[in-house]
Amino acid sequence: MNESAHGVIDAHCHLDFKQFNKDRDAVLQNAKDSGVVHMINSGVDYSTNQRSLELAKKYDFISVTLGLSPNTLEGLNEADLNALLAQIKDNAPQAIGIGEAGLDYYHTKDAGVRAHQAKVFQKVIDLAGSLNLPLVIHSRDAEQQALDMVKHLEKVVFHCYSGTLSTMKEAIDRGFYISIATNLCRSGRHQILARNVDLNYLLVETDSPFLSPRGGRNEPSFVQDSVSLIARIRNMEPQDIARITSDNTKRIYNIR
Repeated sequence: MNESAHGVIDAHCHLDFKQFNKDRDAVLQNAKDSGVVHMINSGVDYSTNQRSLELAKKYDFISVTLGLSPNTLEGLNEADLNALLAQIKDNAPQAIGIGEAGLDYYHTKDAGVRAHQAKVFQKVIDLAGSLNLPLVIHSRDAEQQALDMVKHLEKVVFHCYSGTLSTMKEAIDRGFYISIATNLCRSGRHQILARNVDLNYLLVETDSPFLSPRGGRNEPSFVQDSVSLIARIRNMEPQDIARITSDNTKRIYNIR
């Protein structure tokens, strides 16, 4: 993209994933050169939580959230689950949020699997509440149920939001934040969300290495594509979208 704005924060990515093993430092430099000043790396299971913590120690422009994705639960026994929850709790002082965690009804139609996801999600919800940290929600085809489960919390981010306008409005009315990913650039549905979201509760993310706006592997610098498009949709300047979304990200995650 020709337009780029300085000061953007990629509010959700997975830089520890194997897709970046060969050129991670170059990807990080590309992001910084493009105007991305901070990146939030989100864990999804025990090993990615650990790798995310290591990244945050190595780079002062990376923060970490520690999570348990619903898509990682298969084969996880009770002892594994308890070890993972203990890992999150023990390392919470190094984290800015809990998640991603939630419900994924897109990938499973089985009622038993869905019930198990909800049971585990409740454990993570309780943990986030006890730690007083923002909860980062992964929810596909279950946004309203996820919202219903977290209504008592004060700090919530709906990562990669793909739900309805009405659920989005209800979430925002509760003071929750909506993070829109770079699939915005190839999805009319997400562009409608971007047109209607309250900008005071909007975050932007790549979900790298997934959801590339350009095809192939996504990376944090591509968040600029979303910033430019949202600016056009809202008849604003990219720099203003960068400033607003960065301020929102700093506010919810208490980033100084």
